[in-house]
Amino acid sequence: MSLIEMMILGFLSEKSMCGYELRKKMEQLQGYARKFSDGAIYPATARLTKAGLISERSEPRDGRQRRVFTLLDAGRDRLIEELKNTSGFNLTDITRWTVVLTFLSVVPDKADRDAVLRRRYDLLSRQDVHFFYCDAGNPLSIDQIDDPYRRGIIRVHDAEIAAELDWLRAELDLSSI
Repeated sequence: MSLIEMMILGFLSEKSMCGYELRKKMEQLQGYARKFSDGAIYPATARLTKAGLISERSEPRDGRQRRVFTLLDAGRDRLIEELKNTSGFNLTDITRWTVVLTFLSVVPDKADRDAVLRRRYDLLSRQDVHFFYCDAGNPLSIDQIDDPYRRGIIRVHDAEIAAELDWLRAELDLSSI
């Protein structure tokens, strides 16, 4: 499932919306990273409609005919499965992870939600993520970087990771770790 499809299903789990409303919600969630066009939204809604995950109807809104989309039970089930099985880039990439967290409460079973959080916790607590590498492909430590702005990126990133690990420990009741 694409990230756009996950966002569409996620926002429709909250209420029925027209394409314009979906686009605005998606931009509010990820506008710092990307803008969404009708050319991205409507092909995705067409795929989801064809797959029987959402329905579409036409209704007047604000004096215009709008295509309004509603999440179907099969769509909710698919979203829940996608969220429960979060892995790969959806777990490692912060932009994708933000989308997963935005809709994780749709998963009804706390143990399933906690399993997703635990995978993220395990990833962050065992893996050192680097931004800059030497020509040989080895990661550079902050002490090996002279550029103050690149050092700033690393310091901010390290603080974000530390804060997220603290939050995950509290959410998962791992206070002894």
